[in-house]
Amino acid sequence: MTYQLPTEAQWEYACRAGTKTDFSFGDSLTSGQANISGGPRETTDVGKYPANGWGFHDMHGNVWEWCADWYGDYPTGGARDPVGPADGSFRVSRGGSWLFTALTARSAYRDRYLPADSYSSLGFRLSLRPASQ
Repeated sequence: MTYQLPTEAQWEYACRAGTKTDFSFGDSLTSGQANISGGPRETTDVGKYPANGWGFHDMHGNVWEWCADWYGDYPTGGARDPVGPADGSFRVSRGGSWLFTALTARSAYRDRYLPADSYSSLGFRLSLRPASQ
């Protein structure tokens, strides 16, 4: 098995958990569903908020999550599991954080940070890939 940062597409797929709404919980999000502004004003332990339909916690809020992709124009055309640009200056981050409003925690919202950036509202989630892939 191999651990890695998810691609931006993989991250959004996991966040949506089969939904087509703005958030995995529907078209709105409250500080009772995710650690966003209006909540504790700091990171919280995983599991404090409800999981999405696939059992993933904190896909919305808590900390921005690094993705493996460099930031660039968002792929269009319905490609399956697209990969971002081969290089760039900024890496994609997804999910919003405790410091930001629900708008930035939408499943489709994208942000970017320099790879050397370090903030209390920025973290990561690893994905697991079978060794054969």
